[in-house]
Amino acid sequence: MKQVTIYTDGACSGNPGPGGWAGIVLFGPHEKVVSGAERATTNNRMELRAVVESLRALKKPCRVSVRTDSAYVANAFNHGWIQNWLRRGWKTASKKPVKNRDLWEDLLDLMDEHEVTFVKVKGHADDALNNRVDALAVEALNLAR
Repeated sequence: MKQVTIYTDGACSGNPGPGGWAGIVLFGPHEKVVSGAERATTNNRMELRAVVESLRALKKPCRVSVRTDSAYVANAFNHGWIQNWLRRGWKTASKKPVKNRDLWEDLLDLMDEHEVTFVKVKGHADDALNNRVDALAVEALNLAR
């Protein structure tokens, strides 16, 4: 399996409001940038959309390290939230429906094709690729306005 690193980010102006998402897919010396926008969305949806669309850009099953500054996305897997939601029938610990279920389900389907791990990176810090993907998400957001 090919080893791929993906940096993702989402941005939103207002929450809800117009939003943008972006991903940088890295394989060896190769790089692919994906991005998009929605007119009415939330920051968490854009964070999730960035991961989903970046994984969709892969043509073959890969071993993927997703680097995100979104605790929402990283913690869902690294702290077992997703398993708890599934066990409770897509309900949170407070018995409320899980938000963005459609995107979580898309992500889980894509994870059946790829071996995916999530790495939480500090946002707006000294990680050049995280800063770049943030700028791309903001650029996409500005197109949605």
